[in-house]
Amino acid sequence: MFDRIKQRLRDMGTIKRLCEDAEKHANADGQAQAGAEHFILAALDLPDGTARQALQRLNVAPEQYRAAIARQHQEAMQFAGVATLPEQVQQDAALPPAGGLYQAQASAQALIRQLNERKKEEDSALPLLGAHVLLAMTSAQYGTAVRAMRLLDIDLAALAEAARSEIRAFRPA
Repeated sequence: MFDRIKQRLRDMGTIKRLCEDAEKHANADGQAQAGAEHFILAALDLPDGTARQALQRLNVAPEQYRAAIARQHQEAMQFAGVATLPEQVQQDAALPPAGGLYQAQASAQALIRQLNERKKEEDSALPLLGAHVLLAMTSAQYGTAVRAMRLLDIDLAALAEAARSEIRAFRPA
């Protein structure tokens, strides 16, 4: 029982890191609130490496996901009839970290709920991993995170299986 409590505390630390890193990614993109795509980027940064390895199982480099997000945003702007912003304006759009209570976009809130539900369903002895975040995202049907994966020709079912494989293969250090 004590081990389960310790694991939950470690998982809470991972959630905190995901939230903080997702917010940093969002702010760097000029957005005040993190979306699911920013949580995916944060998961790719986690030291367990499982999210990166899951993408690599599908022959996708983690850097390609960031580029797909930018491309998806650019295509959305063009569809809306908005010209692409000059690079300097994009760089100047970075926001400072928000203060106060953590807030996220609806896509990120749904991802966290899904992450929590999936984590409850499985062995609680395993730590919360970056691959869990990818697995939670695969249940979404819409949003930037999903569209970016589709731009990379990633089948969400294949991504879910790659994430599950990484979770099964994970051995704590």
